[in-house]
Amino acid sequence: MRLLPLWLFCALIGVWLVAPALIVVPLSLTDKASLAFPPTGWSMRWYANFFTDPQWVRSLLDSLQVAAAVTVLATVLGTLAALGLTRARVRGLSLANGALLTPIIVPGVVVAIGLYGVFLELRLIGTFFGFLMAHTILALPFVVIPVAASLRGFDRRYEQAASVLGAGRLTAFRTVTLPLIAPGIASGALFAFVISFDEVVVSLFIQSPYLRTLPVQMYSSVTRDTDPTIAAAATLIILTTTVLAVLAALILTRRNRAS
Repeated sequence: MRLLPLWLFCALIGVWLVAPALIVVPLSLTDKASLAFPPTGWSMRWYANFFTDPQWVRSLLDSLQVAAAVTVLATVLGTLAALGLTRARVRGLSLANGALLTPIIVPGVVVAIGLYGVFLELRLIGTFFGFLMAHTILALPFVVIPVAASLRGFDRRYEQAASVLGAGRLTAFRTVTLPLIAPGIASGALFAFVISFDEVVVSLFIQSPYLRTLPVQMYSSVTRDTDPTIAAAATLIILTTTVLAVLAALILTRRNRAS
């Protein structure tokens, strides 16, 4: 009973954080031709409109392709960076760690302006490679953090035991270290996918008519009209990111219990 007020306070904070996002769900099911809350009737027409409109479908496919490529690249680079941060014995590691976490600390619009200037010079604006590089920079910290945490909790005596039994460094890493830190890598990969799929500020600066991700398409749509299709798109993003975030949380919980 002593913890009841604290539990109620936490519940209210949770509702306050989640409620604005959940309002788009009934908005996406309205039968009206404009965004109106609360809906007076229900319809799935805006979801049908989303999946039959070539522009929306193209944006969704662009987002999925970029996010999948970013997930692979950020996971590989982030894992290698985490290995260097936790295993290397050189000076300046704290500076390297701070540099890797910079995209989290620096405001997104500042990063976007910097990337726009560099990409304009390199002619990467509006290209798939440009999106891949920009989103990977933003996703890297979210891979480095869980993988580095897994490596710091890893007992290196397992690697020493493998070496005593004749395994080389690469074999010991592949057969001993990698399986034990796999939950951290998996959670980092999920976060990388979500960060790329949901990113809008940097994408607005480097978009082109030929490559426009789903969040950019939503932003462009809401500045022109109040078509409830945008609410359907927002609901699909919420569902996707929620499923992936819950999956990542379950992986981290399982890892913590195992350790």
